[in-house]
Amino acid sequence: MLTIGEMASYSGVTVRAVRHYHAKGLLREPERDHSGYRRYDAAAVIEVIKIRTLAQAGVPLSHVRELLRADRAEFTAAVADIDRRLEAEIRQRQRHRQQIAKLAAGDHLALPPQVVEHLDQLRALGIHERIVQVERDGWILLAARSPGRVTEWMARKREQNADPMFVAFCRTLSQALDGTTDDLRLVELADELAAYLTRLADEQGDDYVDDTELEAPLVALMDRLVVDTVPPAGRLIELLTKRGWRGWTKLERRADHRES
Repeated sequence: MLTIGEMASYSGVTVRAVRHYHAKGLLREPERDHSGYRRYDAAAVIEVIKIRTLAQAGVPLSHVRELLRADRAEFTAAVADIDRRLEAEIRQRQRHRQQIAKLAAGDHLALPPQVVEHLDQLRALGIHERIVQVERDGWILLAARSPGRVTEWMARKREQNADPMFVAFCRTLSQALDGTTDDLRLVELADELAAYLTRLADEQGDDYVDDTELEAPLVALMDRLVVDTVPPAGRLIELLTKRGWRGWTKLERRADHRES
């Protein structure tokens, strides 16, 4: 007869594992000898080896008991069912690995591929990384709130990024926003941006400039994000307001500056 330590050694498991099998009801607890110690026979060793083998094969302990008690047909059916579950888990873990691989790239967290592509394009165009990060955070909010409109918005972004004048303006804007709130370039930028927006609205209509259709609380949240992250943006918004445009995420021409 074997002590629990000896039985565990013969079975290829730890004493802790044997006690765990007892607690789970997988292994019957033997009678104690006159000294109060449990003593195990060969049948117990064989039983633990079976439990260990099933567990190492990926069978959850909750299913081990039914397999140990099953006849040949039941055992085959149960193993097939467990195999299907394991296959599903493997596929899920593979998907998780793919997601983790994407996360390693940084911008892929919570963003669709087309937005990530847009952010990479901004970097290629020379937009300051700090500004790219602010745009990224804004897109996380937008994509979560209105995922169905991302493709539409991205089409507009690609159109803008293909405009040399707009790109040149964005480069200057990103440099100014990476500075301080008293940067004199902000005044010039406010003039340029107001003129650009007015020309765009006159040619394409005010709806072309503001087509986000976002609810006011989300707009306020995103504007706050920009100002908190890039303080000079707050100053630029003030300057734009004096020039007939208000907002940032949702740009609107003030009524007293609309053409009659």
